[in-house]
Amino acid sequence: MTTQTNTEQAAKPAKSPQTAVAKKASLATLAELLPFLKPYLRQFLLAGLALLVAACATLAVPYAFKQMIDLGFGGNGDKSADHINLYFLALFGVASVLAIATAARFYMVSWLGERVPADIRSAVYAHVVTQSPKFFETTQRGEVLSRLTTDTTLIQSVVGTSISMALRNVLLFFGGMVMLFITSVKLTAIIFGALFLVVAPIVIFGRRVRKLSRDTQDRIADASAMAGEILNAMPTVQAFTHEKIESQRFSKLVEDAFVTAMRRIRARSLLTMIAILLVFGAIVFVLWLGAHAVIEGTMTGGSLGQFILYAAIVAGSIGALSEVLGEAQRAAGATERLLELLAEESPIQSPAVPKPLPQHSAGGATLSLKDITFHYPSRPDSPALAHLSLTIPAGETIAIVGPSGAGKSTLFQMLLRLYDPQQGSILLDGVDITELDLHTLREAIGIVPQDTVVFSANAMENIRYGRAGATDDEVIAAAKMAAAHEFIELLPEGYQSFLGERGVRLSGGQRQRIAIARAMLKNPPLLLLDEATSPLDAESERLVQSALEAAMVGRTTVVIAHRLATVKRADRIVVLEHGQIVEMGTHAELVALDGLYASLAALQFGVQG
Repeated sequence: MTTQTNTEQAAKPAKSPQTAVAKKASLATLAELLPFLKPYLRQFLLAGLALLVAACATLAVPYAFKQMIDLGFGGNGDKSADHINLYFLALFGVASVLAIATAARFYMVSWLGERVPADIRSAVYAHVVTQSPKFFETTQRGEVLSRLTTDTTLIQSVVGTSISMALRNVLLFFGGMVMLFITSVKLTAIIFGALFLVVAPIVIFGRRVRKLSRDTQDRIADASAMAGEILNAMPTVQAFTHEKIESQRFSKLVEDAFVTAMRRIRARSLLTMIAILLVFGAIVFVLWLGAHAVIEGTMTGGSLGQFILYAAIVAGSIGALSEVLGEAQRAAGATERLLELLAEESPIQSPAVPKPLPQHSAGGATLSLKDITFHYPSRPDSPALAHLSLTIPAGETIAIVGPSGAGKSTLFQMLLRLYDPQQGSILLDGVDITELDLHTLREAIGIVPQDTVVFSANAMENIRYGRAGATDDEVIAAAKMAAAHEFIELLPEGYQSFLGERGVRLSGGQRQRIAIARAMLKNPPLLLLDEATSPLDAESERLVQSALEAAMVGRTTVVIAHRLATVKRADRIVVLEHGQIVEMGTHAELVALDGLYASLAALQFGVQG
């Protein structure tokens, strides 16, 4: 079956995650976190109950003070003492309830603050690792890491602190306003009118803080991305004596992040100052009116004291809300950035109803490429492969040769379905690979890349990466086949030796033998070798070549090869140029043609046609 998969998508440049989600103009972005909050509804309800009890206890304190002043201090003798004892005891009881409820609220919201960001980190990471190479061509690794760490920390602050503070202060605000009206309608009406003066600057500056928060996170991500790139290339940086230059580049990015952060801090400071000045200015004015009312006898001293405390609670809740709003604005920007990653969709997907792969025979898999044409998204006008057709019977070994840029590595990416062709189809044992589950396809293929990846784990786990369920004995057997057992045994802790980040404790040849052992452990019907012996010395190459020959038995093998020894052992040699097959045959047949292969042989192998 011929497929034309994602033709339009592949022809377009991949969009950056920054453009994947439309920018939102309000805190509504935080509502997108609800799917992560829903599993913990019970914990939120418990935290809300504790929050409600604590707020009610707080609002009861001013009333207790009023009763104590008017009935306790206003009475005489033993009766006055009894009132004082009673109301002080009641006040202590309220404080006890407040303490217990506050502790319960703190525990629950802190638990949520750790749990929800952990879920978000896991969800974002699980989504990112399923993306196609197209995504990583346009997104820096450091940018992704920044979002997984810094941005989720901001969300942790909101979920674990800010939401609780916001709800608490909203309850205190409305509860305090109700009690203010009960205490004095006239004075409260004046305060209520003054509150409208506070709303406008909070809204205006809040939007500016949100934009600056997003900018700050972007600048931090830029610095993280650059640092990650340079730290991974330190030998090159030091070889070209660019340490000072790279330090200056990083310092400039850090300084840019600092300047942007200071703009955000200044905006938040101004927002807080305006809010507090307006609120407390209104309260001072109203209290001045209340003091005159006490003097005139229209209000008791206890009522004024109660009014003062409730006014302080209302003012404090507004000030706290302005602080929480600033944190929420920053978290909204962080949420937006994380949602952009979650919104990215890989163009390479498993079909909804995948077909099974036929049971492989002992001879390996049959591979068929039919009229394959492919353009990289970043180079839509230059085909990497053009109308390429090739059939590889089960058990055959094919060598792919050609000049740089001929399409050899691209062909491997097509077979692994890291990209889909714009035209044509690839069949594995008669099944179009686009109709197979991605895991099923890739489990049937083993690959030894030229640029070997060694993880920061021990030797045993690095080889076991080929088949997660393999036993230690199976791992050791694969290492022996790949001529890796001997040097692993000489490591300080043998197979338990830590190999360092990117395998820095190993030589290039040793890293390659780890990769070969990994592929052998997987034992797939189709084996892809991308110049698997290129980094090896003569002795290691001899050992590994023998191991590879043994591994090729009973499976189909496709080899990108430059060395004559590898090419001559192939059943057929396919010569690529500009993404097309220009020659095909055995070594002797192609040398006799005196064409491109003969030229390559003469240049690379010292063989004359």
